[in-house]
Amino acid sequence: MQLMFDMLLAVFDRAALMLICLFFLTRTPLFRKLLHKENENHTALELTAVTAIFSLFAIFGTLSGINVEGSLINVRTIAIMSGGILFGPWVGIITGVISGTHRFLIDIHGPTSLPCLITSITAGFLSGYINKKVKKALHWKVGILAGMLCETLTMVLILLMARPFSLGLDIVMNIAAPLILGASSIGLIVLLVQSVEDEKEVIAARQARLALDIANKTLPYFRNINAESLASICSIIRDDIDADAVAITDNKNILAYVGVGAEEYNIGHETLSEMTKATLESGEITVKNNDEMHRTPQIHSLIIIPLWEKGEVTGSLKIYYCDPHRITYSLKVMAIGLSQIMSTQMEVSRTEQLREMANKAEMRALQSKINPHFLFNALNAISSSIRARPDVARQLVINLSRYLRYNLELNDELIDLRKELHQVQDYIAIEQARFGSKLTVIYDIDDDISVKIPSLLIQPLVENAIVHGIQKCSGKGVVVISVKHHSNGVWVSVKDTGHGINQETIDRVARNEMPGNKIGLLNVHHRVSLLYGQGLVIRRLEPGTDISFLITQSPAKITAAPESTIA
Repeated sequence: MQLMFDMLLAVFDRAALMLICLFFLTRTPLFRKLLHKENENHTALELTAVTAIFSLFAIFGTLSGINVEGSLINVRTIAIMSGGILFGPWVGIITGVISGTHRFLIDIHGPTSLPCLITSITAGFLSGYINKKVKKALHWKVGILAGMLCETLTMVLILLMARPFSLGLDIVMNIAAPLILGASSIGLIVLLVQSVEDEKEVIAARQARLALDIANKTLPYFRNINAESLASICSIIRDDIDADAVAITDNKNILAYVGVGAEEYNIGHETLSEMTKATLESGEITVKNNDEMHRTPQIHSLIIIPLWEKGEVTGSLKIYYCDPHRITYSLKVMAIGLSQIMSTQMEVSRTEQLREMANKAEMRALQSKINPHFLFNALNAISSSIRARPDVARQLVINLSRYLRYNLELNDELIDLRKELHQVQDYIAIEQARFGSKLTVIYDIDDDISVKIPSLLIQPLVENAIVHGIQKCSGKGVVVISVKHHSNGVWVSVKDTGHGINQETIDRVARNEMPGNKIGLLNVHHRVSLLYGQGLVIRRLEPGTDISFLITQSPAKITAAPESTIA
């Protein structure tokens, strides 16, 4: 009993030595890099190196074994099973063949040489099967059972093949328990190596958080992409990941470069290196960990990550370090995540800019529709006064010239509401010349209002009130232009005592449909919806019509086609 216990301790002693060696291996960058890769991504050279390591462990297990009547108490099966479970069938099978053949050759005529060869190869195949078919979380448990099964198979084969049988039985009685129980070390080895392998998930989570933090800091600079904003983005990335330099390129030029060697580059005009061009063409990440840049020889580590927009490579993010071997697995994970976020941010930014340009173009087109309509009415008013009332006609020409000059000076910028009201007054002066005493206009405007609005928002509503409200009535009419403070901004209202708007027109405006010949009304409704998020509020009065809208202090950023709500 004591002898069996001593032999079991010897097995654990040698397994512990293997465990210690593996522990130190897992501290090395190259071995950790192997563990952080999926098995399918291992190169032939990497698999060869791993196979050599576990084959040496297995051969060491054989050479350090304790001789018991021609048999060896060793940890060869533990090494074979561990290698195959951790790194796949090719490592397990080849390790099993190499170590099994070695065991057979050092004692060809020994009573256990052939059984050990058979079980070594069997262990290789079995470990590969576990790697492919068993859930990773169960590898250590199933590995222990499989190791015990292989050692049990060895005992059975010894009993069948050893001659005389009594010798085989005596060997099995002495070595069966230590070898079978010692197979539990497989679980410890698998758990140790998997703990390092699983660190990649922790690393990925940590680097994802870092990438998100950087993305959050750089987000404001993506709202208007230019050389200055891209340089700011590079500075943030460099500071947060402690890089020596960071650059952003498009498909032809370096757009921004911050850090070591920046003085060597003509930003915006500097053509790309052949390495960067190759990265952009292939769409694959480029890593150089012990190189020397031609333009900046002090830099020795580099990673180039393509930036994608709409499925196409449109640029790259480049990260530089002066020291060699600084591009680690964790940095690569972070850089990939950051480049994906940056690609999305740049794509969204360009989309927003295109939408804003389209909306400005739409607003210009809508605005231009008002001018011929108003001009037609103004010229009619002037022509009707030019003979009978030349002084009035002269003033109307002045009013019209001011209006046209104002209109020619329009741009995409907002104007002061007071300036818009001066334009309205010029329009009303022309209309009052047409209607005479039939038209009365009342201004109800708070004195201290200071707000900017797009041009030609109020005049079309006044025109609608006069032409479609007052003109259709047989008697006199009143138009009230009201501009009042509101809790959420400024409330603008144009009210008349005229004919009154019909429900069909209200419904058609609500559906963004042309309400007959009331183009100015739909025009203002569209523009107010685009700018402030809610269109015109139209109410039928008894008599007349009230059309109003709210000017918010900060016009909404336009990101979609207008939708409105009309009360």
